[in-house]
Amino acid sequence: MSPTDPIRGSDTPRTRAVALGTAFVTALGASGCGDRSDGLASAVLVPPSPITFVSNAGDTLAAEHGEIWVPENRSEPDSRSISLAYVRFPSTSATPGSPIVYLAGGPGGSGIATARGRRFPLFMALRDIADVIAFDQRGTGESNHIPLCATDTRLPLDAPATVAAAVSATREAARGCLEFWAGAGVDIRGYTTVESVRDIEALRRALGADRVSLWGISYGTHLAMAAIKRMGPRIDRVILASAEGLDQTVKLPARTDAYFGRLQAAIDTDPESAARFPDVAGLIRRVLDRLRAEPLAAEVVPEAGADPVRFVMGAEEVQLYTSFYLADPERVAGVLHAYRAADEGDFGPIARFVYLNLRAPPIALRGMPEAMDFASGISPERRAEWARQAETALLGGVLNYPMPYLADAFGDLDLGPGFRRRPETDVPTLLLTGTLDGRTYPESHLEATAGFTRLTHVVIQNAGHNLLMASPEVTDVILRFMGGEPIGRTRLTVGLPSF
Repeated sequence: MSPTDPIRGSDTPRTRAVALGTAFVTALGASGCGDRSDGLASAVLVPPSPITFVSNAGDTLAAEHGEIWVPENRSEPDSRSISLAYVRFPSTSATPGSPIVYLAGGPGGSGIATARGRRFPLFMALRDIADVIAFDQRGTGESNHIPLCATDTRLPLDAPATVAAAVSATREAARGCLEFWAGAGVDIRGYTTVESVRDIEALRRALGADRVSLWGISYGTHLAMAAIKRMGPRIDRVILASAEGLDQTVKLPARTDAYFGRLQAAIDTDPESAARFPDVAGLIRRVLDRLRAEPLAAEVVPEAGADPVRFVMGAEEVQLYTSFYLADPERVAGVLHAYRAADEGDFGPIARFVYLNLRAPPIALRGMPEAMDFASGISPERRAEWARQAETALLGGVLNYPMPYLADAFGDLDLGPGFRRRPETDVPTLLLTGTLDGRTYPESHLEATAGFTRLTHVVIQNAGHNLLMASPEVTDVILRFMGGEPIGRTRLTVGLPSF
């Protein structure tokens, strides 16, 4: 393996800023201004700067860009300091409520980048309630201080890429990446959800707010639930979209099978789609069984003018390909058409994706996404149930790859059963569930929030995992909830894409 380091040894404005910031924090700590007595470590706030925020669609807005400096690993007295970036969109209300902090999913998503994208109108709408904070969690976006560990490790092309082979190769890559990051000054042990909760508390203090409201989606809800357990009295209101509970980092394979049942029921409501896909699970199973019986010698032209590449494709990598696209029904539709073509003998669409995304690129690890999931971990009981269900489930256990296969690849990061215990809270919380969410599931949402005594649950029929912009009605529900108004309807319906 040959990791490459795009940061170490370079003298860029960013690295100079990091060095200056580290010296700044060290000096404050020496003067007694840095308080670590509660284990949170007071943040050092870099005075925010006015910026013109530009969305991907070209919208512009006057905003503020700020940074706070925190220890990378608060359990280490000599930890280096890292900067965490945020953008504050000022409230348009004469009486703004608690700042609303957006927590991106992944783990690994950037809150600032999200605010530039399709959800920009929702960020703007929430300004009617309070300041809205697009926060880049540690290890993401402008808060990323972990160089990408790119290796030269690839799986051979002359045999199917099995899960076992991928695990072995990735474990080898992880050993090299840990050495690489240590050499770059990174303490990977600092990249846990518990540390990110402490970052939220540090952000709250830096903003001078008595309380904050949290708005999370997917992994962002996982982080929000952990924050509720530690920061409960300092949290005003919470939005959980497509919730992932604290013991739900690994999704149960039987729940994925149940999702395919809901997907089939939705398809059956449209005669034309039902005629194309009368048995989704049966279609997927036929294609996978064919590859199990005889792996395919596939040929792909990577790009125009390139020579064809031949490789052997098996069932397990096609299961993994399928899992990538389950989040939202409009993406599942494309997967089903690829399966239909394969069932008729044309494996071209599936083979092209598998080669370009799974076989051609060398193994590369970002650090933060893997460490966060490894630290959240899985209980022994859930792992045993996952293994039992994976034996017969349509997609096996690959939905969560590299969890739980590589849960110990970065050493012992596991936060333990106390972390995974679900929260019990009276914080007002809005739970948004899409019936066609193929990543987190309606039953799991209810289990994760069973201890919430002031829960408002809104189900969005036909919506997938990324449901926040599914309909203007979703925005209306969110604004009413955040404003403390009655929501009224607890079930919405959005259109189903054509299959």
